[in-house]
Amino acid sequence: MKTIRDIMTTNVDTCSPQDSIYEIAVKMKQDDVGVIPVCEGMKLLGVITDRDIVIRAVAEKKQGSTKVTDVMSSELVTGSPDMNIEEASDLMSKDQIRRLPIVENSNLVGIVSLGDIAVHKETDSKAGVALSEISEQRDQLQ
Repeated sequence: MKTIRDIMTTNVDTCSPQDSIYEIAVKMKQDDVGVIPVCEGMKLLGVITDRDIVIRAVAEKKQGSTKVTDVMSSELVTGSPDMNIEEASDLMSKDQIRRLPIVENSNLVGIVSLGDIAVHKETDSKAGVALSEISEQRDQLQ
């Protein structure tokens, strides 16, 4: 059975707590991603998403010079590289997340998305279920 280590992205672009949200927005555009992990060295402190920038910065009229730490999500759900794909899919569904940082000894070693899970034939239906549950629950909150 495949583990998360087999499908996770390992060359993850990160930022530091001292970076501004403007710098992160530019990095997101360049990398064509919606999430950037916030690390000191390789120790994961949080993540900043495009949604964090919109809800916690733009909607609050904060400046582009605002530090990442002022708007990042720091209460994280994380996975381990040795968990199986089904466990990761279940965790992502339960916690309504689309991207799961993968840590080992508190250090970021990768990230896995629902898209990564969906491309593996043995889990296509699980990823689809997880994505639909996440989308349905978010729609109900709005």
